[in-house]
Amino acid sequence: MYGIPVLNARGKGLAEAWENSLVTLYQSGTDICTMYDKPTDPASRDATMLITVEDPTAEPMIHKDFPGGLEDLQEYVMEVTDGIKDHLVRDPANPEDTRWEYTYHERLFAYTVPGINQPFDQIETIARKLAETSYTRRAQAITWKVWDDNGCDDPACLQSLWCRLTDEGGVAYLSTNARFRSNDAYKAAFMNMFALTQLQLRIAARISELTDRDVRLGRYVHLADSYHIYGAYSAEFKERFLGGLARRTFAERTFRYADVKDVMEAARPAILEKVKRMSQS
Repeated sequence: MYGIPVLNARGKGLAEAWENSLVTLYQSGTDICTMYDKPTDPASRDATMLITVEDPTAEPMIHKDFPGGLEDLQEYVMEVTDGIKDHLVRDPANPEDTRWEYTYHERLFAYTVPGINQPFDQIETIARKLAETSYTRRAQAITWKVWDDNGCDDPACLQSLWCRLTDEGGVAYLSTNARFRSNDAYKAAFMNMFALTQLQLRIAARISELTDRDVRLGRYVHLADSYHIYGAYSAEFKERFLGGLARRTFAERTFRYADVKDVMEAARPAILEKVKRMSQS
């Protein structure tokens, strides 16, 4: 086959699936340059990647080797699911506004279109569509704004979410697909996957409210058109991540979310204060 490799990875839970995806990418990806390389940077390792998380709630959920801490992970979840940074998105009508181009929460929960005053809550639409017709193929949300994103410096990486319900033994299971056009496999993908499965839980809870039935999580599929390890930090990746595989057991490389959830939740006030300071700067 010619072109960018198409790779598959899977795991029972998030931590296992993400770890397997990095190993598969490193072993079977291709070397390719990026728009962000410095002249001295090695090529990036890249592939189109399909990651299947069989049970997004299976423990251990959290991998210790994503580049960040538990408070960083909690902050990102709040950014995606609660919209704590939506106010940092720039005003597109003001060319001098240099704040963020987007947040995923803003694009998913308040998608705006020029000429239409009312923003679209696409997550509520997904829940209502599935509550009305569980097997619909139209329960999706998009982020791309062709009128903005084709010309901006930092366009959205997440492109769409797609959801569907299946009835298995009288229980409804919500399956979710997330598609990224570009995904930093080592420094972003785990946080993306964790936050989006937390959003999957919220969608399931909303469908349950609307239908008065038990809705549980089915599999989560993460598709990245370009799933890459940047050459700029390939040495760090080999030492920190690949080295960790040899030095520690899987249990030593992971956290059970149930064991650290209280710590993460306790960080909420400090995170909100931090975001408040960001908005004042």
